[in-house]
Parts: sequence; C-alpha cells; structure tokens
Amino acid sequence: MTGRVGGSYLQHAVRSLVTGKDDGSSAHADAAMRVAEALGELKGAAMKVGQAVAMGLEGMDVPADVSAALRRMNDRGEPVPFAQIKASVEAELNKPLDLAFLEFDPSPLGTASLGQAHAARLPDGSEVVVKVLHSGIDGSVGADLSALKAVLISSRILRRDRSEVDAWFDEIRERIEEELDYLREAENLDFFRRALASDRGLRVPRTYPGWSTRRVLTMERMFGEPIDRFVATADPAFQQRAGLSVARSFHRMLYDLATLHADPHPGNTLFAPDGTLGLLDFGCVKRFERPFVAAYAGMALAVIDRRRPEALGYAERLGILAPGWRPEAGDLLWELADAMCDPFRRGPYTAGSGEDNVIARVKAQSAAVLLYPELRSPRELIFLHRALGGMYTMVRRLRTRADWGAMLRPWLEGAVNRG
Repeated sequence: MTGRVGGSYLQHAVRSLVTGKDDGSSAHADAAMRVAEALGELKGAAMKVGQAVAMGLEGMDVPADVSAALRRMNDRGEPVPFAQIKASVEAELNKPLDLAFLEFDPSPLGTASLGQAHAARLPDGSEVVVKVLHSGIDGSVGADLSALKAVLISSRILRRDRSEVDAWFDEIRERIEEELDYLREAENLDFFRRALASDRGLRVPRTYPGWSTRRVLTMERMFGEPIDRFVATADPAFQQRAGLSVARSFHRMLYDLATLHADPHPGNTLFAPDGTLGLLDFGCVKRFERPFVAAYAGMALAVIDRRRPEALGYAERLGILAPGWRPEAGDLLWELADAMCDPFRRGPYTAGSGEDNVIARVKAQSAAVLLYPELRSPRELIFLHRALGGMYTMVRRLRTRADWGAMLRPWLEGAVNRG
C-alpha cells in the first residue's frame, strides 16, 4: 500500500498543494478508499496515522467523496474474533468471563487502532464498556513508526530537517506507547472526570478498577449519537450547546489544566439529544509545562491584537521560528497566524458558514511553508494542533455561533498570568 499510494498519490497531493491544480477527484477518492481499507486492517500505529490524516482533511474542505472515504478511519476497523477477545479478558482478570461479568456482548461496539470495545454488564447490573488491547500490538508500534518515517524521508514526501522529523516521531511514539497502558488511561479518565465535573455540558465515564488491568479497561457505558447523526437530527439550539461545549472543553483543558485530550476525532465524542457531550478514549493525553502554555497563550493574544513584533518574539521562544530566520519566513508565519486568529476579532461569528474563510486563507499560504525550513513545528505543538484541528472541525460541522474572542481572551490571559 505504501509503495503504490505513498509513491504516487501522496506525491500528487503535495504537487496539487504547491501548484493549486487538481487533475481529478476520482483518483483521490479511489486512493483514499484503499488507504482507509488497508490501514483499518493493519491497526496499530498505521491506523493511528490514518486517523490523524482523516481528521486533518476533515477540516480542509476536500471533495466530499474523499472525505467520506477517509472518515472511515474514525469508524470501524476489521474486528478481532470474539474467541481471542474472550481469552485475553480471562487471562487478564484471572477468571472465566461468565464469572467476571453478568453479560458480555460478543459483537464489538467498535474496533479502533489499538483496541476493541465490547458492551458488558457487571454482576451488580452496571452497564459498562470493556476495552481490550489488541494482542501483539506492544511490539509493533516501534516498527510501524520506524517504517513510516523511513518511507517519508526516502520518498522525499516529507522535506524537513532530519532532527525535526526525529523529534516529531519521538513525540508520536511516546504518546502511542502511553496508550498501550490501560491503567494509565484509567488515571487520565479519573483526572478529567474530576476536573470537568462542574461543566454540565460534559460527561467523562467512571472507571472500574476491579475489572481493569494494563490490557483491559472497564468503564461506565455512555450513550449518545455520532456527530453526523446528531447534526442531521438535533434541534439547532442543542447543536449550538454542543458546539460551545466542544470549544469550551478544549480551552479549559489547555489553558487551565495544561493537560489536553489529544485524540479528538469525532469517533471519540458521543452527543446526547440535549447537546451534552460524552468524551471518550483518554489514552492519548498531552501534558504541558506551564511556561509553554503561557508563551503559546501570549503569542495568541499578540496575534489577535495585531502586535506583530511581540507575536514573532513568542514564536522564537517556542521554537516555531528557528534562529537566523529570514524576514520572508516571518512574513509568512504572520500571514498564517493572522488568518487563523481572524475569527477572534469579529464579534459574533458562525463557524462553518459562508463568513468562515479561515480555511481558504490558510490554504492560500500553507504551501509556501515548504520553502522555509526555519519555520518549525516543535514537538509540543504536534498534539496541541491535532486537538485544535479536531475542535475546529467539530464546531464547523455543528455550525456554532459565538463571540469567539470574548470566549477565548479570559482563558489566554489566565494562562499568561499563571505562567
């Protein structure tokens, strides 16, 4: 798959990005379908990368057939046979499945990149979801990522400094390796459940330690609809409530808690009919140092207020501008940042409407980033911007209206003061 698609389709995609020319969406759709199918079967780090690609394209207004094909990465992978799941759970809990659970549905709720989830019922009647790590995946992540890095570098699809690429993959590897420990994910769930308890628009499932190990995680079952069905059926007022909760949860996690749910694709959010969000899958969590969050918030404030020298100074501190950067690189970074922050200057503004031109402005500038190696993406930004992109994708699909600047500024100023 990498040889066929990586060597041709991805180079075509880069070429189209640079030239602005597209020679047919059918080729994109066919390739996207092949990628989705292949990565869905591979699971592991390969599927994680596919999900990240799908989430990024979701926010870039690609043709509908391409988006639909890649959106499958947020849906179901190829299921693991129940006999294998049963054996894994019994070995981890050290008891037969029918003694550990009153009921255990053999049909999975979903198969993700690293694990498979099943509905079950505890002996006391509690409805739960049991997530089981895929067998053998512990040893495959490092090989998957090393192979992917080699392909990207040797094919020259990724034309960046080797040290920058190494830092990216080190960051990705660390986050995925953390996801392989379900006891760590249980700790993350407990942390966010306490931290977000005061927000009535959000719910985080509780965990059941007696039924959880490093390879099996048992948690409260939450009910709701995926975003597509919710958007198609929900009352506009409840869609608005949901969109505001999506944005508010991101700001709270980053600027207040300095701890971010960093796997925000739509498959990890359930929508109740009244717009309450059920947040799922806290295996991928990024923790930040307070000085970093303060500098990032300071840069955002400087861009929103159009204080260019101060904003570029923060960019240097954060490692976004490398030492000795050319003025043209600073100009490009300013144009990109200015486009991204424009919604925060407009007053009431509907994301995803005709007035939302952020994507068009960013796409007009982003191809030129390849020309300036001094424009960097430090490893701290990889999962931050992944989560930011996921948040923006969802508020656009929910067509959320808000005074985004008035919402964001208190969070930014609080982060600067705490840093």
